[in-house]
Amino acid sequence: MQLSCSISLPAAFRPADILAFHRRDPQEISERVGDASLDKGMVWGRSPACLSIRFQRRRASATLVIDSHVIEDRQVDFERMVRRMLGLAQEIEVFEEQYRGHPQLGPLIARQPGLRVPAAATPFEALTWAVTGQQISVSAAVSLRRKLIEATNIHHSGGLLCYPEAHQILGLTEETLRQSGFSTTKTKTLLTLSSLVANDKLPLDAWAETIPVDIIRSQLEAVRGIGPWTVNYALLRGFGWLDGSLHGDAAVRRGLQTLLESPEKIGEEKAKTWLAQFSPWRALIGAHLWATQSPKAY
Repeated sequence: MQLSCSISLPAAFRPADILAFHRRDPQEISERVGDASLDKGMVWGRSPACLSIRFQRRRASATLVIDSHVIEDRQVDFERMVRRMLGLAQEIEVFEEQYRGHPQLGPLIARQPGLRVPAAATPFEALTWAVTGQQISVSAAVSLRRKLIEATNIHHSGGLLCYPEAHQILGLTEETLRQSGFSTTKTKTLLTLSSLVANDKLPLDAWAETIPVDIIRSQLEAVRGIGPWTVNYALLRGFGWLDGSLHGDAAVRRGLQTLLESPEKIGEEKAKTWLAQFSPWRALIGAHLWATQSPKAY
């Protein structure tokens, strides 16, 4: 079965940002990224699927090839997913117009006009990636993510492995996750989250349409092993919500130190206070600070 759509893009759209986010794993077991293309293994309706996105001038063409027939008509869901992944609902033009003349943010915007935050294919993928990346480097998190994908071992007919859904992770034992490199805490957190999602106690996909931030935050923070940074990162990468404060992120604080020309390291409280004045754009500013340091996506 196949779904497809074609989406027009803003004049200042930056395909390279989207591609960089999905180019994190050099082994390309689950994503293949070209100069203007992305192929990504994922699960759709519990079936292996491959999402392909091709960028042309001012347009993105997307196709989802599913390895079985899906009864429900989910064309609307598919188009929403692609638009969310591309950050097209993010009102960055409002942010750029408001802060173009700001003494610190203005130069950021001038260097990185049109910057949007790429999202994961699903909120569940974003949340589990956030848990995976807690308190370790990006390269270590990518390696751990790869091992999770390999452990669930979901193959699409096109050759890529698929990022798992909650049901597939629940099929893994604690021992398997520990052998894959997950700490005891992360193992328990992943399995708890997967159980809650599989039993619809954390309706992430439904939340993606309305983004009830307070509900999402309270329910996620009730899970042991999840704190404010994980929630705010998941809200950014899973839902495209641009107001989560990423003051707990070391790379954001490094970028802020450079931006403010501070001779001393910026602590979490100072970063939190500085970012607070720019609500509802705090996470977008965090993404700008990431982008100033490295082409590698965080």
